[in-house]
Amino acid sequence: MNTETALRDQKLTITDSVAKPDRKLALTNINVAYAAFLVGTLCGLLQVFIRNDAIQLPAWLDYYQILTAHGVLLALVFTTYFIFGFFYTGMSKTLGSFSDNVRMTSWIGFFVMTLGTIITVIMIVSGEASVLYTFYAPLQANGFFYIGLALFVVGTWISGFALIGHYVSWKKRHKGSLSPLFAFMTVTTLILWIIACLGVVATVLFQFIPLAFGWVDTINVGLSRTLFWYFGHPLVYFWLLPAYMAWYLIVPKLLGVNVFSDSLARLAFILFLLFSIPVGFHHQAVDPGIDHFWKFLQTVLTFMVIIPSLMTAFSMFAVFEISGREKGGKGLFGWFTKLPWRDVRFLSLFLAMLFFIPGGIGGIINASFQLNEVVHNTLWVVGHFHITVGAPVAMTFYGLTFWLVPYLTGRPFSRLAKKLALIQVITWSLGMFLMSTAQHVLGLLGAPRRTAFTEYGGHEAALTWFDGIFSNHVTMAVGGTILFLSAMLLIVIVVISLVGPKATEEEIVEFPLAESDPSSTPKLLEKWWVWIGIAAFLIIAAYAIPIAELLHHMESGSRGFRTW
Repeated sequence: MNTETALRDQKLTITDSVAKPDRKLALTNINVAYAAFLVGTLCGLLQVFIRNDAIQLPAWLDYYQILTAHGVLLALVFTTYFIFGFFYTGMSKTLGSFSDNVRMTSWIGFFVMTLGTIITVIMIVSGEASVLYTFYAPLQANGFFYIGLALFVVGTWISGFALIGHYVSWKKRHKGSLSPLFAFMTVTTLILWIIACLGVVATVLFQFIPLAFGWVDTINVGLSRTLFWYFGHPLVYFWLLPAYMAWYLIVPKLLGVNVFSDSLARLAFILFLLFSIPVGFHHQAVDPGIDHFWKFLQTVLTFMVIIPSLMTAFSMFAVFEISGREKGGKGLFGWFTKLPWRDVRFLSLFLAMLFFIPGGIGGIINASFQLNEVVHNTLWVVGHFHITVGAPVAMTFYGLTFWLVPYLTGRPFSRLAKKLALIQVITWSLGMFLMSTAQHVLGLLGAPRRTAFTEYGGHEAALTWFDGIFSNHVTMAVGGTILFLSAMLLIVIVVISLVGPKATEEEIVEFPLAESDPSSTPKLLEKWWVWIGIAAFLIIAAYAIPIAELLHHMESGSRGFRTW
């Protein structure tokens, strides 16, 4: 730490525990996240009305353009920028102010990410990349779309290594000590992200870019899908783990208790690191070219991820009960009435957890061989995606926003903002319930995903799908409309927190992190090379032979197709 940084740290007060340059870095990432959120939710609104056959797009815009923009802007851009804003805030608060090198490297990562985002969005808007956010081969976008994606990922790596460097510096100054729980969880998430991105970087650099620029004539479709889902499933945990961090660390603080178990929390994150990557084949259960044994192995590994999820659920309900009983809750469920239901920042996180229960159950269904046959490539999958990412992850991020933006700007979370936030959280829950339930039911009946609208030429069997209350595109459109209005309300809350008057001493918003006791936590849990080594072993065991077999059939590749 240089002299300038040390002097700056000495000036920090209890209410200003994150230095201004670090706040600016975090807030800039969050602002970009919500800019992407604004456009992405508008695209989502257009989608549900197109599927309802209620509107017609102009000739220069088609359904697959807005579907691609919706997926990229919300599932990749919004989540990633917000997560890094969250990480910057927590790492600066728990490990101390960033050094000049860490801060500069983080800004470089931000600008590389942003350059990649701009290039990617230009390609989508111009109609050169209507390949959806999964960009499956043999669909072929403009080569610059893939360059934009590569820059985006490289930017996250630069920013991620900056944060890991900040952590390593802290460990050197505190030899033999376990790092704060927030820092441990951040590093676990970043390691997961960096390892997972190896798959998507490999397919983009060595398959899609050469194909798009005409350097090769064909692409190995099976290999490209395998490399994508090597990345695609742990991507879900890159979204979920920051939400889990809020549940483990912020919920107890709101309830006035400590983290239930430091060692349980760390072990849960280690298990996510080990078992969330070698599981991509459960997304490819019906794909040819992959032996059933490897699909079965990765299905088993998928079910292993249930264990840390149940550990997290146990920890959360333990915290709820401890807090409720300390506040006078009697009887078997008396503690439930003592939770702070009027605090929207707690309510948003609790509702996020509640949505994750059916979301997790749906994930077990998707990963099961026989049941996957029923729901594969139907609207059920879209409903599952929204009820796991659009509800638990998104609503946790909204709850964090109600803390983060006022904290980083030094402005209050005003009475008006609190009232609007309560309406926003309730309407988002209602909209997501209506839309995702309709998608689940329609999917079970056979309605396909990745299509603008279809009734199979007026076939009688297909028309019966849309007769019920929930098996109805109108219900889905109503839910989508409520979600859009709720999203606009969230944007208003963010703007209020960005431009409102400065907080008085009584109005200052702190960034709450509960205390945890690491005294009985085994230091083995922070021996990173042990866990990275085990993760590498599991990945090699699950992927080495199947990828070798896919490479053996390189000569049977497909030429690229543009279907729009």
